Amino acid sequence: MQVSALNRHPLKSHGREALDAVTLSAGQSMPFDRTWAVAHDASRADGTEWAPCANFSRGSKAPKLMAINAALNEGTGQLTLTHPERPDLTFAPDTEGDKLLDWVAPLVPQDRALPDRILRLDNRGFTDTDFASISLCNTASHAAVSEKAGQDLSPLRWRGNIWFDGAEPWEELNWIGKELALGEARLTVREPILRCLATTANPETGVRDVDTLALLNGNWDHQDFGIYAEVTQAGRVALGDTLVVL
Repeated sequence: MQVSALNRHPLKSHGREALDAVTLSAGQSMPFDRTWAVAHDASRADGTEWAPCANFSRGSKAPKLMAINAALNEGTGQLTLTHPERPDLTFAPDTEGDKLLDWVAPLVPQDRALPDRILRLDNRGFTDTDFASISLCNTASHAAVSEKAGQDLSPLRWRGNIWFDGAEPWEELNWIGKELALGEARLTVREPILRCLATTANPETGVRDVDTLALLNGNWDHQDFGIYAEVTQAGRVALGDTLVVL
């Protein structure tokens, strides 16, 4: 099996960025993956510790967020976001949160909790798990879902960190508890990823157009896609690197 794509999401639920390579650290999430998150006005999260996803603006509640692309300049700390319905925005998440709040306002439903502030959590990020996780997705499983949908679906719906080729569909769901050799790194698979409404939105338009949850439940009797893993040995991972189940 081989790594076919690498993605990070610097600002949780607000854009994805493709990478050619990344260096993983033990006990941490992918560098600059979900380092920042947008807490809504009903959230009690303050950024001092990890908090569940219900505290943040996200694609399951605001599907238009799914059409955001991101590019982080690690040197300057500036993040550029693009969306088909909005002008491009470049801002510093640590100091210019108001710029983001103004920019994203037209993309979120006004009858729900509204974006209020940007929080930062270094090293482990605001992943959806209470441990510092990295998500892995199988291109063959995605192809199986696309086939049942009767159309080519973008893999960006699943917001995975690491995609791999060469496995059988759904093989990854049998890896829970197993160790993976991934490039120079080692990871332990912790749990499957239970999917939510965010995946029903088209990542090009932000419109909910495919019931991915019904496809999963109706065809495979589960609502899982992908797996969460924890880094146990640091190392570099690049496109084309080998993935082996140990």
